[in-house]
Amino acid sequence: MEFATWEPVYELVLADLGFDRAGDEAVRDRLAAWAEPFETDRLGLDGATVAVAAPGPSLSDELPSVDDADRVVAASNAADRLLETGRVPDLVVTDLDKTPATAARLSEAGLPVAVHAHGDNRPALDRWLPDCNPANVLATTQAAPVGPVANFGGFTDGDRAAFLADALGAAALRYVGWDLDDPEVDPEKAEKLAWARRLCRWLAARRGETFDG
Repeated sequence: MEFATWEPVYELVLADLGFDRAGDEAVRDRLAAWAEPFETDRLGLDGATVAVAAPGPSLSDELPSVDDADRVVAASNAADRLLETGRVPDLVVTDLDKTPATAARLSEAGLPVAVHAHGDNRPALDRWLPDCNPANVLATTQAAPVGPVANFGGFTDGDRAAFLADALGAAALRYVGWDLDDPEVDPEKAEKLAWARRLCRWLAARRGETFDG
């Protein structure tokens, strides 16, 4: 997705949630100073059926959809849930807010990890980037892309994973472990999940598909 297409939606998200674009840009620049160019072809998403795995309670029941996919992109700590069952994702998408040690360990082991910069995760980047292998990190932002830091669209780890797979040519997206109506989350998280639903529906409409989450 071109940033010009994403930017108006990004501005709506910022206005609705009260976030600061300048903060996103500052942390993006921190990530850009550390990151290296990343060849996205190595992910093998072009033409693939991609399972986009979120860490919701339903993930355990939907593992057959993971097994049927050509590639698996895990959002945040869905990676840990998959690893516990012996399934290794092809890419982890994270802002390092949950189980960051897993993301760092996987990048050191050669697994691609998309690390995201936003306005309030600079402490996480400062703590965990030194433990990551930059050769295996795809740096992302929700602001304008700069240098090696890309913007594929999306806001939360889950919908960013879907937008990334779409941007890299996925033929089909399969959503597993998506529980967007989880009553256990706090109000701020519920607002973010509401945006994840809106964004995935927008993405699905652009693809001529439907999103049932």
